[in-house]
Amino acid sequence: MNKAVFIDRDGCIAEDIGFVHKIKNFKLIPNAVEGLRLLKNYKLIIVTNQSGIGRGYFRFEDFLQYNNRVVEELRKNGIKIEKTYVCPHAPDDNCECRKPKTKFLKDAEKELGIDLSKSFMIGDKKIDVEMGRNAGCKSILVLTGNGLKEKENAEADYFADDLLDAAKWIKENDNQ
Repeated sequence: MNKAVFIDRDGCIAEDIGFVHKIKNFKLIPNAVEGLRLLKNYKLIIVTNQSGIGRGYFRFEDFLQYNNRVVEELRKNGIKIEKTYVCPHAPDDNCECRKPKTKFLKDAEKELGIDLSKSFMIGDKKIDVEMGRNAGCKSILVLTGNGLKEKENAEADYFADDLLDAAKWIKENDNQ
């Protein structure tokens, strides 16, 4: 079984300006590349809610173009993203895939042979932390993106300054 690090995209890897979908607005968060490089022995998987699609703010194709840009930029820096799981639904659609529901982590468990009990979830929102905990992963709240606003209400295993700090904590606290 493989170990994975599940990562929320907007606010952790790329700047979150709200319903981000235009390539011209793409900007990596400082230390994101350095942090992801430290995690090369894990399957790296993006898990993202994109309610802007369900709300009609942008199209799924816009999401794909933007996400492909993110993944390509990471690849240029020696980082392989195994897969991106995206929930395109609006919050009140009551779907099965919107975080904090665990559908995507359970799907990755089956599709990619992931041992969730030895895996980690990194996000900048309480729902990211909840999803990870609900699936049996250790959860980290990064203080980039919305993290500072969400810190008080999140029950994370660790509060990290950014992805680099999170990656260092994972390496120190991974029970192999």
